[in-house]
Amino acid sequence: MKTIIDKNNLPSPCWLLDEKLLKNNISIFDDIQKRSGAKILLALKGYSMWKSFDILRPILHGCCASGLHEAKLAHEEFGGEVHTYSPAFKECDIKEIASISHHMVFNSISQFNKYSQKAKEVNPLISIGLRLNPEYSESPTEMYNPCGLYSRLGTTIANFDDNIMKDCDGFHFHALCEQDSDALEGVLAKFEEKFGSYISKLKWVNFGGGHHITRDGYDIDKLVGIINNFKSKYNDIDVYLEPGEAVGWRTGALHTTVLDIVHNGIDIAILDSSAEAHMPDTILMPYRADVRYSGKANEKRFTYRLAGNTCLAGDIMGDYSFDEPLNIGDKIIFEDQMHYTMVKATTFNGVPLPSIAIERENGEIEVVKEFGYIDFKNRLS
Repeated sequence: MKTIIDKNNLPSPCWLLDEKLLKNNISIFDDIQKRSGAKILLALKGYSMWKSFDILRPILHGCCASGLHEAKLAHEEFGGEVHTYSPAFKECDIKEIASISHHMVFNSISQFNKYSQKAKEVNPLISIGLRLNPEYSESPTEMYNPCGLYSRLGTTIANFDDNIMKDCDGFHFHALCEQDSDALEGVLAKFEEKFGSYISKLKWVNFGGGHHITRDGYDIDKLVGIINNFKSKYNDIDVYLEPGEAVGWRTGALHTTVLDIVHNGIDIAILDSSAEAHMPDTILMPYRADVRYSGKANEKRFTYRLAGNTCLAGDIMGDYSFDEPLNIGDKIIFEDQMHYTMVKATTFNGVPLPSIAIERENGEIEVVKEFGYIDFKNRLS
């Protein structure tokens, strides 16, 4: 780890987290917890930058993990509660996961029946739950719809077996994707319609993730009201939320550098980064990342296609315009790149992973991780 002052001296490419912005997000979660009594967890699948956990730990109740490795990270680096869910657990992982988890949530009746008692034998205090599929979602795209046709995620009412209730402490559902509290209201109504008769027998219900809580315009008062109404209806039952993207939302950027500029019908700036390797959701979702000081194509005087430094023809960030012409060595800064970026990043084509840095509130920048050849080599054999 090294400390620098001038952002121009950042290694490139580099993810730069703004500590102040992360704290602003966490203060919103703190307010929701105090007003509703809900317990909010960090979804590691969306944000796993453990060097920043000291900022999150005093406010959030713990982490939700998607399997053994995330559960170990939560246990070792975060503390608090560890909630582990997977679409399917491997038998060889059950003992270790159960030993470090506070909640273990199964996706199907068959996995519940196969592993719940084994988990209890390892950890008698563990709380066992089942993920349910309310078969209703307002997700904007089918790819991110956990309740879509033929979804493997969660147990439907047709496949539910109430014999598990003697061993089941809680229900989990997840049906949102970057959505507001009105979408949660609709999902919760369907969830209660199908499974409401069982809720009074439970200790907790997990409302899952996808709550875009830190987005401008999100109706926080409505969320608090929904939680309070649910808790009062079901004997002050524990309610959990597990946002990931909303934690890292607009808390930092990816800093890159122009390596070359070529022309083929359009000016193309080749960067030392990659959409495919470092910003995969810009291709998968897809979405257009904001670039600092830029406009849409032809909106400003000079338009460039920003492209990655791999052999993939489609490794393109998009077309952006600038007030001044770009030059080799110029910095290109992609906004809002803290969530679903470093957790998905690869070394495709041998392109090095971006460094990771944190800008502290006093203006100092700590470079907390730099990657090199050995990181690429150790992923292979």
